[in-house]
Amino acid sequence: MSQGITDEEGALAVKAAREAMEAHVERRDPEVELPGGFQRKGGAFVTLHEHPRNTLRGCIGFPEPVFSLGESIMRAAAAVCEDPRFPPLSPEETDKVIVEVSVLTVPQPIEATAEEIPGTIEIGRDGLILEKGHARGLLLPQVPAEWGWDAEEFLRNLSRKAGLGSEDWRDAAILRFESAVFTEVEPRGGIVRRGGP
Repeated sequence: MSQGITDEEGALAVKAAREAMEAHVERRDPEVELPGGFQRKGGAFVTLHEHPRNTLRGCIGFPEPVFSLGESIMRAAAAVCEDPRFPPLSPEETDKVIVEVSVLTVPQPIEATAEEIPGTIEIGRDGLILEKGHARGLLLPQVPAEWGWDAEEFLRNLSRKAGLGSEDWRDAAILRFESAVFTEVEPRGGIVRRGGP
C-alpha cells in the first residue's frame, strides 16, 4: 500500500502546503512549483496545529485520488484555513501554526464481519473511513495513536465522527488506508516524517 513518497518529496509537500495556506489568507496566488511525481493522482490531508500547545487548528483533505497529488495538497491547504469547526485562519496566525501533510494510499474496503474488523486494524498504521447511507466519517492513522485508543475505541469514535451512534460501525462499510505523514517541527521550521510507509 506504499505511497512511494520520499522524505524530500514530503518536505516539498509541506512547503507547498504552507505557501498555499499563507497565500489563501493573504488573498494572493500561491507561488509553488512541484516536480513531476506530484502529477500522479493521490489523496492528501493538510492538518494545522497551534504551536507550541499542539492543539488542532484545522484538518481538511481529499481521501480519494480525484486530483493530482499536488492539487490535492494545494486545495486542502487553502481549505483548511476555512475549516468550519474553527474561526477562519488569520494572517497573524500563520506564524503560530505547524503544517502537517498526510499523503494517502487509495482507501480499500475491509472485507470482514463486524466481530472480525477490530482484529484487522493496526493502530498507527491504518486510517479508516466509515460509510453508511449519507453518513461518512474519516479519521487519519495518527488520531487513534495520539489519543491512545484501541481498535474498538477507534471504530466508535469514527462512527461518532460520521454523526452516527457509537456502535453503528457494526453495519457500515469500513475502508482502510495508510498515510505518509510529514510535519514541521515548529512554524516554518525543519520538516520530519512522522509516520507511514
